[in-house]
Parts: sequence; structure tokens; C-alpha cells
Amino acid sequence: MGNTVLNRKEIFMGADSKKIYTVADIEALPEGKRAELIDGEMFEMACPTFTHQSMLSWLNAKIAIHVMEHNGPCRVLPAPFAVYILNDDYNYVEPDISVICDRNKVDDRGCHGAPDWVIEIVSPSSKHMDYVRKLALYQTAGMREYWIVDPQQQSVTVYDLEHEAGPVLHAFSEKIRAGIYEDLVLDFNEFVSQAW
Repeated sequence: MGNTVLNRKEIFMGADSKKIYTVADIEALPEGKRAELIDGEMFEMACPTFTHQSMLSWLNAKIAIHVMEHNGPCRVLPAPFAVYILNDDYNYVEPDISVICDRNKVDDRGCHGAPDWVIEIVSPSSKHMDYVRKLALYQTAGMREYWIVDPQQQSVTVYDLEHEAGPVLHAFSEKIRAGIYEDLVLDFNEFVSQAW
């Protein structure tokens, strides 16, 4: 009896034959609708909260200013920004913050492959996605560093994926050094003191 070769779509479908989505389905969503795709499963993205967007703006500004002041080769891109994380048809994410240091990965459609550093700002409804599904995907994709910022718990979980270290849990009261930039330290107390 010969071997049967299954394509990726057949492997995803398994015994329960759930619908498998592709990047084409993401791109066909109506304007204003956003979703992410992990192993062919689509996850609709909820409208972000004021706290989420405030944290996103603060982080983006702090990191971008540091990169510009040091003439760094990286670019800092806030969501929504397309990341074709595994360069396949079944995985697509829009991280809250993507730091990309390889210009060859980027075109007008988005990033093709893993950003060097991703930050996700977690909400109660996205905990499983950020701490489990995306962590596994980012590890597989070869990302260097992954942070999960939890405004409710005032904590930051840091994964040094490049050196397979972590997680390390930090409180907002600590100054946290970025792994990919030795001279970038983020002081989340600054954000807390400016919060409304």
C-alpha cells in the first residue's frame, strides 16, 4: 500500500472537517472588519478599548523615538498592520506592535515572516489567544522577542524566544529592558502617571 501525502489543508481539517480559512478569506472581509488566522482558524478582532489604544500609542511612540534617535535599521509599526507570519495561506496576524529589522521582509502588503519583536496588549477576551495560540505561532515562526502587556494586572510578560528563555513576569513598577535593543528601557510607571 502506497503512502498518501496530505496537503496542509487536509491535515488541518482532521476528523471534524471544520471549515479552513485562508488569507484570501481575510482579504475578502468587508471594510472595517478585522480578523486573524492561525492554522486556518479565523478569529474576529473586537474593537479595541480606550486603555488598549492609549497603551498602544504610548509604546509605539517610545519605541519609534528610540529607533529614530539611534538611526536604527528597524521599523516600528502599530496595528493594523498585516503580518504573513509563516508565509503560507493559513496564518495571518495583526500584532499590536511589530518591530521589523529586516527590510527584505516588508512590502506594501505587510511583513512576510516573523517580526523581530512583537508586543500584544492583552484584554480579558484575548488572554488565551495571546498567551497560548500566538505564543506557539510566534515560537514556530522564529520571532526573537515577544511581550504581553496586561494593563489590568499592570504587568508585562517577556519571552526571549531567540534564546528560548522566559517567561519573565515584570510589574509596571519595574523598568524593562528590551532584548533586541540593549539601550532601550521602558518605564511603564510613566504611562500609569499619564493615564486618565
